[in-house]
Amino acid sequence: MEAIATPSFLAKSRTQGSSLKPETYTLTNQTRVIIHTAGVIEFVPTQYTKNIILSSGIHGNETAPIEICDELVQQVLNENIILCQRVMFIFGNLPSMDIEKRFVEENLNRLFIKNVELSNNERKRAYILMNIVDSFFEKATQSQERIHYDLHTAIRDSKNEKFLVYPYLYGRKYSKEQLAFMSACGVNTVLLSQGPTSTFSHYSSKFHLAHAFTVELGKVKRFGENDMSRFEQTKKMLLELITKQEPVFKSFEACPIEIFEVAQEIVKTKEDFVLHFDDELANFSEFKKGDLIASESGKSYYTQQNSEAIVFPNAYVAIGQRALLTVIPCDI
Repeated sequence: MEAIATPSFLAKSRTQGSSLKPETYTLTNQTRVIIHTAGVIEFVPTQYTKNIILSSGIHGNETAPIEICDELVQQVLNENIILCQRVMFIFGNLPSMDIEKRFVEENLNRLFIKNVELSNNERKRAYILMNIVDSFFEKATQSQERIHYDLHTAIRDSKNEKFLVYPYLYGRKYSKEQLAFMSACGVNTVLLSQGPTSTFSHYSSKFHLAHAFTVELGKVKRFGENDMSRFEQTKKMLLELITKQEPVFKSFEACPIEIFEVAQEIVKTKEDFVLHFDDELANFSEFKKGDLIASESGKSYYTQQNSEAIVFPNAYVAIGQRALLTVIPCDI
């Protein structure tokens, strides 16, 4: 099985994806390897208590998480590390990696919905990934933990470099233990989603009751241009998560965590939609009550309270998609 390890599984998925067929084999340390399809590989140790998905590359230009996961996969395949947990790595949008863009035809992270129409390759990929995730989590026993960290980097800088989006929980309780683990990863800012979405992490949370987050680890960079020293804390804890029975980290109460909730979700409805602040303004920048933040034909959007901050602004999304969130501090 040396051909899988060199070149890397990701490299082979990108260059020989059509020839990469489903396959199962066992490493000498008795870890079972399951290749599901191009960009999706699962590792099953002889005993485990957690079922973990680490996904990256749902947007092809968000390279740091891709490089982190690529390295972890190679360490497992080369038997440099031994897993204590069942882990599936998903490299999401392989063609968009080749063109160094978020997507080819459509934003993959808006397509994780049941009965998605298969009208382009991103929609077909979402359908495939949902089925694989369904199968993965359906094999977990009731007593085993289900986790899905969907790893991203953001288009712009952020005042809080690393942050996560906690999907809407439909009345379930937030996990302070999970947030404490994320804090140990260097992610100390939490954005609570206030309603259903069509993101990958929301899919795993809603349909499989997994602890699932969209995790933003920094700013978009090209392959090979990331300062990987900025991700050492994240890499260390992810490694602990998959190679130890229980990683060690501080309690939630001892963590410097900031929590926000959505104040406004602004959807682009016209082609002339514009943002009324600089393109380089960082995520979590605050505004005063009554500031004009966006407009389009027939409508203007203003902040509704002091210290309302902007997150994920993007005037170039398709009509009907979210162009901006505003957020305010809250507690859980």
